[in-house]
Amino acid sequence: MKCPHCSHAESRVLESRELDDGSVIRRRRECSLCHVRFTTYERIEQPRVLVVKKSGERVLFDRDKLARGIYRACEKRPIEAHQIEELIGGIERQVYGLGESEVDSQLIGEMTMESLGALDEVAYVRFASVYRSFTSAANFQQEIDQLKQSQSNKE
Repeated sequence: MKCPHCSHAESRVLESRELDDGSVIRRRRECSLCHVRFTTYERIEQPRVLVVKKSGERVLFDRDKLARGIYRACEKRPIEAHQIEELIGGIERQVYGLGESEVDSQLIGEMTMESLGALDEVAYVRFASVYRSFTSAANFQQEIDQLKQSQSNKE
């Protein structure tokens, strides 16, 4: 595994940990040249799934794109990285678990919002504001009211 700092090809594994019920292995590594520590993830290669966007365009499901959106929503929130990774892994498992070769982007968005709603209200509203293209404060208020209503229904 190449070092992300110096590109040296040799590193040693300091720690390995299973995530997502054993479907992912997280490894802490140290470069044998510059001694920078970095993390790698090893996961099972999944079959190709196409995401059908609102425009009808089809693109490959991209875990990294999903992760960028979720990490952005969780910025400056008291959420640990492993919680975010578990959330991303859960959504990814749901997508592949559908067993479909094509999945609607709206379904992935709803899965993401449901997972974020259970994790952090602020991250949920942040993600919803982009996902649902909020144009006014009323849109934010409406989403917050829906979140409160769904939480009171669960209790």
